[in-house]
Amino acid sequence: MLSEQSTATVRATLPAVGAAIGDIAGLFYQKLFAAHPELLRDFFNRGNQAAATQQRALAGSVAAFATMLVENPDTRPDVMLSRIAHKHASLGVTAGQYEVVHTHLFAAIAEVLGDAVTPEVAAAWDEVYWLMANALIAIEDRLYAERGVAAGQVWQEWEVAGRTEETADVTTFTLRPADGTPAPAFRPGQYVSVQVELPDGAHQIRQYSLSGAPGAASRSITVKRVHGGDGPDGEVSAHLHAHVRPGDRLRVSLPYGDLTLGAAAGTEPAAPLLLASAGIGCTPMLSFLEHLAATGHDAPVTVVHGDRSPADHALRADHARLTAGLKNGAAHFWYEHPEAGHPAERTGLVDLSGLTVAPGTRAYLCGPLPFMRAVRTQLLAKGVPAADIHYEVFGPDLWLAQD
Repeated sequence: MLSEQSTATVRATLPAVGAAIGDIAGLFYQKLFAAHPELLRDFFNRGNQAAATQQRALAGSVAAFATMLVENPDTRPDVMLSRIAHKHASLGVTAGQYEVVHTHLFAAIAEVLGDAVTPEVAAAWDEVYWLMANALIAIEDRLYAERGVAAGQVWQEWEVAGRTEETADVTTFTLRPADGTPAPAFRPGQYVSVQVELPDGAHQIRQYSLSGAPGAASRSITVKRVHGGDGPDGEVSAHLHAHVRPGDRLRVSLPYGDLTLGAAAGTEPAAPLLLASAGIGCTPMLSFLEHLAATGHDAPVTVVHGDRSPADHALRADHARLTAGLKNGAAHFWYEHPEAGHPAERTGLVDLSGLTVAPGTRAYLCGPLPFMRAVRTQLLAKGVPAADIHYEVFGPDLWLAQD
């Protein structure tokens, strides 16, 4: 809880800091990488830095955390903190790195805000930072302990056992630990970080959802080649598609991620579910479906997916097959460019207006942010409580960074 004196100071200065937080975040990363260029080369996503999405995500999370502290002093944004902590754990973040961030973040605050940063203001925002940092450190320590590893020791060498071309831009890689040990257990919906060495010597890291039976010796990741559009192409996804073949080795983290079914499956009575995805966001949903089929989930499961075309719908046959294998499952696929005979009401963007959402439904969303925002709005209108709508963002979480 923020101290009374700091609460008053943060409340008074939040508009000014909030208005400048984007500039502060941008300058922070400049200072951080100038002092530690190895972090940009081997830790942070260079594509996200070039597109400024990481800066926006940082700004949004800090502003959201500070706002929560002053507006709801007896609560903490645990969902946001959990999502960040799982991402940090998959990267092997340690407590000492928060000191490095603190040094350069507060140097950026002082430079951007100038004389407005009085000792009182600096102390108040320092308190905000360490409340957030220490909360994350505590969650990350627990995540490491649950895996039985020391803080940050999450990496293992894995061998590529196979690859399957799913679509022109999507490939599935089957992986197994190179030392022959069992593949670590994971919960449906979780992901691993994968680190590759690029031609310039950089060791870049990306996260990919896991699929495969929990007891199997191997795991699978399905990777979409990222075409930059207005930003840079995905250098890791392009490298995996172009160069990685069976027999090659990759550095892979332990599984993490907080978008899991939890009590929604395996309880009596089981909760109705809605699994909504777009594009490559289908990958955690297929992991959910495999689990639901294996556990005999008999409550309604509504599967919703949107894509450009059937040919672009990665793992389409598995998506339909796994849904059909459930006792009470129904799949609804929307395509912007459908094949002949596709229902007209399923053409274009996902529209839930014609679907019945059972009372007590828990919804799980994964896909581009505009898609998830639109689906969430429709679900709220249908009476699904906000607390029962969960989401996963591939890349920086910009939900809090947008109006």
